[in-house]
Amino acid sequence: MIVLDTNALMMPVECDVRLFEELDRLLSVERDYVAPAAVRDELEKLADGSGVEATAASVGRDLLDRCSVRATEADYADDAVLELATEADATHAVTNDKPLKRRLLNAGVPVISLRGQDKLGITQP
Repeated sequence: MIVLDTNALMMPVECDVRLFEELDRLLSVERDYVAPAAVRDELEKLADGSGVEATAASVGRDLLDRCSVRATEADYADDAVLELATEADATHAVTNDKPLKRRLLNAGVPVISLRGQDKLGITQP
């Protein structure tokens, strides 16, 4: 299970990253993509705005069709990502959020994030 953060789902617009193609390139095994309900809610709020961020959130919301959205105990998106990423069946988390990345790595979760202009890479704990 790969857990996706809000900014991961916004990468196609904000960073010109072909998110799922890059994840396929990095990970050679069959995988399920999961986003916490708090991420969905955050994308909904951001998509209601205007500008590039709203467009990116709207695209991210559309990309949720390729993910399972799961409820968590945590209401805050970063906490919800950490909660799901530390479950036994989680293998990686995808985020560009530096504080969240640190928390995930400290919890032993490999993190996929932007490397270079439009490529993703894996950081091991």
